[in-house]
Amino acid sequence: MDIVALAPFITVVAALNGIALGWMGRSRKMNQDLERRASADAFQRADVEYIKRGVDDIRLEQNSQGKRIDELTERVTRVEESVKQAHKRLDRLNDEK
Repeated sequence: MDIVALAPFITVVAALNGIALGWMGRSRKMNQDLERRASADAFQRADVEYIKRGVDDIRLEQNSQGKRIDELTERVTRVEESVKQAHKRLDRLNDEK
């Protein structure tokens, strides 16, 4: 067999080799894109979870502040009543003199 007879066979093998290499390159690129998207998605989910925890912490702190304000309002009301009674007693003492 001479080289002229092998030329079509070599051409077919080269074409098939090119198709195989192209397909492997495409497959590799698709896998890299998938990994990149998965990584970005995981990072985004982690950020969302961090934000959720922050919002939950803010809600807890807001509830705590609301309770403190309610307690202070109640204490101020009691102090105002006590001051009112003290003024009445002072007025009576001033009237007696």
